[in-house]
Amino acid sequence: MEHIHGTYNLQLVILSYIIASLASYAALDLAGRVSMTSGRARHWWIACGAISMGLGIWSMHFVGMLAFVLPMHVSYSTDKVILSVLLAIAASGVALDFAGRKSNKISRLVIAGLLMTTGITSMHYVGMAAMSTPVTYKPILVALSVVIAAVASFAALWLMFYFNRRDSKHDWVYKIGSGLIMGVGITGMHYTGMAAAHFHQSTVIPDTLTRQIESEVLAYLIAAGTIIAIGLTLFGNFINQRMSQKDQRIRENEQWYQALYHNHSDAIISVDREGIIKGMNAAVSTITGYSERKVIDRPVHQIVEQIEIECTSSDDMYAWDSRDKEQKHYTAKMRNAQNELLDLSISVIPVIIDDSHVGSHILIKDITEETQAQENIRHQALHDPLTGLPNRRKLDEVLAKTINVFGKKQARFAVMVMDIDRFKMINDSLGHSIGDVFLKEVSDRIVSTIEASHPQAMSNVTLARMGGDEFTMVVTGEQANEQEIIRLAEEVVKSIQQPYRLKENDFYVTASIGIAMYPEHGAGTDALIKHADSAMYEVKKNGKNGYQFYTAQLDSELYERIELEGYLRKALERNEMVLYYQPQIRTHDSRMIGVEALIRWQHPMKGLLAPNVFIPLAEETGLIYDIGNWTLREACRQMKLWHSSGGPLIPVSVNLSSQQFHQSNLVEQVKNALIETGLEAQYLELEITESMMMDATVSTAILNELTTLGVKISLDDFGTGYSSLSYLKHFPIHKLKIDRSFVTDITESHSDQAIVATIISMAQNLKMEVIAEGIETKGQLDILMQNDCREIQGYYFSRPLPASEVEHSFFVPLRMLGNSNEALHSF
Repeated sequence: MEHIHGTYNLQLVILSYIIASLASYAALDLAGRVSMTSGRARHWWIACGAISMGLGIWSMHFVGMLAFVLPMHVSYSTDKVILSVLLAIAASGVALDFAGRKSNKISRLVIAGLLMTTGITSMHYVGMAAMSTPVTYKPILVALSVVIAAVASFAALWLMFYFNRRDSKHDWVYKIGSGLIMGVGITGMHYTGMAAAHFHQSTVIPDTLTRQIESEVLAYLIAAGTIIAIGLTLFGNFINQRMSQKDQRIRENEQWYQALYHNHSDAIISVDREGIIKGMNAAVSTITGYSERKVIDRPVHQIVEQIEIECTSSDDMYAWDSRDKEQKHYTAKMRNAQNELLDLSISVIPVIIDDSHVGSHILIKDITEETQAQENIRHQALHDPLTGLPNRRKLDEVLAKTINVFGKKQARFAVMVMDIDRFKMINDSLGHSIGDVFLKEVSDRIVSTIEASHPQAMSNVTLARMGGDEFTMVVTGEQANEQEIIRLAEEVVKSIQQPYRLKENDFYVTASIGIAMYPEHGAGTDALIKHADSAMYEVKKNGKNGYQFYTAQLDSELYERIELEGYLRKALERNEMVLYYQPQIRTHDSRMIGVEALIRWQHPMKGLLAPNVFIPLAEETGLIYDIGNWTLREACRQMKLWHSSGGPLIPVSVNLSSQQFHQSNLVEQVKNALIETGLEAQYLELEITESMMMDATVSTAILNELTTLGVKISLDDFGTGYSSLSYLKHFPIHKLKIDRSFVTDITESHSDQAIVATIISMAQNLKMEVIAEGIETKGQLDILMQNDCREIQGYYFSRPLPASEVEHSFFVPLRMLGNSNEALHSF
């Protein structure tokens, strides 16, 4: 059979490559669309894509065959042409199905590649078999064409899968480049297969050629149709992609909105312009207890009325105005299903569409915790944290408001300032924690007294804690007349006097109350409190435990007190403090056995002042520490000087204040005073009171340290306090001092005689020394001596004397008797 040689139509060859590249680009583009769909839509896109891509590949193949011109007439079998088309579509379908999957294994890629290779190869050689001209093939080139088909198939599948995973604005550039490369592969396979073919002259015309197709203009018609089909496919994909992207954005926006709407912690109710509920989130049911099915399509005002929301704002939150496009905010209260009263913040946000108000979103937020927190902050700012009573700031508000109201009515009211006497002693000795317990008990007693004074008393009395142990009362209404004020003051003082059980012991305090009346004692807040303070200090000065109304005279006394404080602060710097010494006498031989150091103030204008004038002021201002330390050092210095000058080897007794006793470095101060002055510790005697020993643990530690130094401890004012006698057993006390209050009336009072006799006997049985003070008459001395009191102190023997007079009156006569050590030591 004669071998026929043909030639190629270059234009059709180029056209076939263009068709292959377009088909490849369309396949890459369609792969992305397939991956974004599921269900029926995915099958539809695979089918459409397979037809478009398959027709493209087949068109490239058929145009390529038509580009080969033989010197004879060539016709094509319709059946085989259709079969080749179907094979191309099937191969394309396999490729698109693989590329559209979310994940693919290597095995699936291999199977899909083999199926696509088979489809493309079969499509080519079935198409070649459709020619009316007999064809023989070169096996090597046929195998090469199959390899090229396989490489092109695997490359196409990988590129489809790769671009299916990418999302870049430059993907179209990569797809065009990839399409051109895939076009090379597809056309390379085709023209390799064509090169493997040998065409021969046929002498027999088969019966099937009765259905043959002429090929004159067929190539161009097929190419045009294919390009149009691919173009329509790409355009349809583009339009569908844009619509899908738009739908996706709409769905995403809707999902964002729904997530915010349904998961928002605040309740959201959507209503139309007439106030009919159209939607709500889960938080509405949480807050109100109403389910969605019970409120949808109902007027919002009915629901609000049923759950009893009470608007606390001035605006009406049920008024719906279709013309109002501004947000509105309200506050309201309601009770929830647990009958708890909730505070609500309500915001009405209009929904505007095309500049028309179509409805509103009602946001309801539970602000109960925030409201309570704000109220707590305000309460803490205006109330004392310990007692819960109003503080100074709140009292100022109350006073200002009361002055404004009563000024207009020209009515009277009272301001009562109260201070707890001896509180500092409790606080210093028992500690601040016990002091706080004590103050709480005091405030409770005052409140109870006010409540018991009159059924309506608490509505007419404002009790405030000003700080420390100071309280203030503003008394209005019926209680504001002087008789009721006096009665209330007396009842409060009586209540405060009752014992307090602290650390297993009973403690007693008193109260000093100063009273100022509006408007005669002041028309302003500061003036009323200042004048009530002045009256209160007058009570303290006159023995405490009482009350007093303000008088104009108190202003001058207060001024004197302020002036005295100014001088006192400079007294030590100016060396105005001096010590006087009162001899302590042995009864059976009238000899001096010690001296008590008593401080005096040589005021530059007022002369010599006794300690009761300035010591309370020193304790109040904190100057007592410096004054007490100076007294200790000066007494030790003077006694050492007497010892060194040949005076009797007797001790000096120094009083300690409560504050001084509880200072952290007391033992160190005593030790330094002894070291600086050179006085031996056995010649220093420290006098303390029962009130200093309220906290047994602390007091015992201090007293033991002092005793370790060699210092003697004397218990002053014994019998006047309220402490337990067990102190005498547990504390290192060397001497008891009988208070002058028992000695003053001892010649007339059998009770005082019995108390003194008991104290002396008890001290002797406990192996303690005992000394009585305040002896002024021979009768007092005789009774004490009859009860075996061996040491006394008082004006009967000597008043307190300056150091020089002590030397002149007691030491000089001694020297006249001789300077022997035996005589000196006999004292």
